[in-house]
Formats: sequence, C-alpha cells, structure tokens
Amino acid sequence: MNKTYGKYVVNKTGAPEVLEWTQEEFRQSASNEVRVRNEAVGVDFIDTMIRSGQLPTALPAGIGFAGVGIVEDLGTEVRNLSKGDRVAYMYFVGGSYAEQRYVPADRVFKLPDQSLSPVIAAGALFRGLTAWYLATRLRDLKQGDTVLVHAAAGGVGLILVQWLTHLGVKVVGTVHEKTKVSTLLTYGCHYPVVIPEEDFAAKVKEVSDGKGATVVYESIGAATFGKSLDCAGRFGLIVSYGWPSGDPGEVSLMTLRNKGSLFITRPTVTHYTAEPADFRCGATELFRMIKEGNLRIHVEHKYPLRQADKAHEDIVAGKTVGSVVLVV
Repeated sequence: MNKTYGKYVVNKTGAPEVLEWTQEEFRQSASNEVRVRNEAVGVDFIDTMIRSGQLPTALPAGIGFAGVGIVEDLGTEVRNLSKGDRVAYMYFVGGSYAEQRYVPADRVFKLPDQSLSPVIAAGALFRGLTAWYLATRLRDLKQGDTVLVHAAAGGVGLILVQWLTHLGVKVVGTVHEKTKVSTLLTYGCHYPVVIPEEDFAAKVKEVSDGKGATVVYESIGAATFGKSLDCAGRFGLIVSYGWPSGDPGEVSLMTLRNKGSLFITRPTVTHYTAEPADFRCGATELFRMIKEGNLRIHVEHKYPLRQADKAHEDIVAGKTVGSVVLVV
C-alpha cells in the first residue's frame, strides 16, 4: 500500500481552480474511527459555497461531506462494521473529496444492499437526507396538500418531489429551463413551472383551489423569496433551505401576519442529523425507499475525482440535473 493518498484542500477561496490536490499520509485509525476507501463522493451546492467563500469557513479546509466506499480499517472500539463492508458516511468536517477518508464510526452507515451502485448511493446520501427531513420532519403533510418545490430538477429537488408524491402531496415544481420539464414529469411532479415564463404563484393557487401551499420549499433565495411568500396558504410554512441567488434578507413580522399567520424556518441537514440516532434513522428510511422503488436517484453527471473543479463549474452554471458524483 502507498504511504500517502490524494485529497483536495481549500487554502484560499475563489474560483474552482483554487481546489488544490495534495497528498496525505496514512495513519492509524483512532479507536472509534473507520477508514473508508472512497468509491464515489457526492458533490453538493454547499461545497461550491465553501470553496467560493460564500459560506465562510476556517482555512485551510477539506471539501465535501458525504461519500460511499469500502471499509479498509477500523478502530479497536468499532463493533458494528467489518473490513470489506460497503458503507455510506456523512461527516460535517470537510474532507470527502479524497481517495481515502477517516470517519467517526457513528457517522458511518452500512448499506443494507451491499450490491447497490456506489454512484447511486453517493448521489442519494447528502441530498436524500435533506429531502428526508424536509418531507417528514418539518410539517405533518396530509394527502391532497399542495406544496411548492423550487429548483425541483436539482439533486435535492428530484428526490424531494418523489418523497412528497409518495406521501400523496400535490407538488408544484419550478425549473429555469424548458428542457427540464420532461424530467420533472418523469419523476412525479405533475405541475411543472418554467421561471420566468410562467407564474408559479398563480399555478399554486390553481392547484390548491385557491388555498395556497401548505409548505413552500424555498431553495433559490433573493430572486424568488418575496413571491414565494405569496404562495403560502393560511398557517403555511416557508422553508428557506438554500439561496444561490443571495440571502433573502430580513422578513417583516407584519408581513407574515398579513399573509396568513405564516411560519418561516431556515433549517439545515446538519441539525436534523446531528445525533447519530437521527442520522441512522434518516439513512435507514432513505435506503428503504430506494430499495422499495419509491425513490429513483438521478445521477446524470459523473466526473473523475480529479475533475472536481469541472463539477463545481457545471453546478454553479446550472448545467446539471439531479445528483452530481465524483468517481474515485
């Protein structure tokens, strides 16, 4: 075995070219650690925010939080895993863009289906756990409710659309390109809206018989946030979980009152999976849904690990559909 393995680090923020490939020496796994030989690594929009400096972080920093691979080494106190297991992990210390990764054992999940493609599993994990908490942990959705999902053809969006449809919810989903409408229809979103050609607020009113959305999943930010407030029904919940177009800024409490006693939250998957038990619960449910055929993970864009900069370019440019994965 080589004495070192390759990994990306961010020493300064900026364009994708700032991703720097370095060599790291192998070390002995800590007592509660697992060393995973990565097979596939999920690429998420938050990675581009950290790399660009849009989301401040201490430098130097690793990049990437989720991956799938084979257990190569275990600490002395690890009992629930074995060498050779195919596992998925999500650990909120950057460092997954790498050939190998040391991860605390309680952030590692043995895949129930050991034959599941590592690319599919990596495309599912971070985005699928986000969809899990968005669909099941924020509001008790009932069959027939209407929701609005922005960026519905994205990595989180496509999984979220399927999860909500499985719950019997009517989903209005937005995209910015007509070419993505067919993808939405294929994955169960029966009410696609192309921005800016169509009025998503009018579509929500139409689909909901004038009642408005029970939940608005707002993942665009400043460009759509104001109009998203108009989509919520009485006591509706606005879930602002992403803002590639910029932070929406302050919201007047009077506005929330006047628009129907609305609720608003800015959640993050790091909080909803912070406890190991919650991480395991979400991962169990996610991979059960995949096994039963209720979720199909769309991985249209795969890149070699050493082309992580290209993956970042394409995500930021809106050229990707579904999940994006680096293959090791």
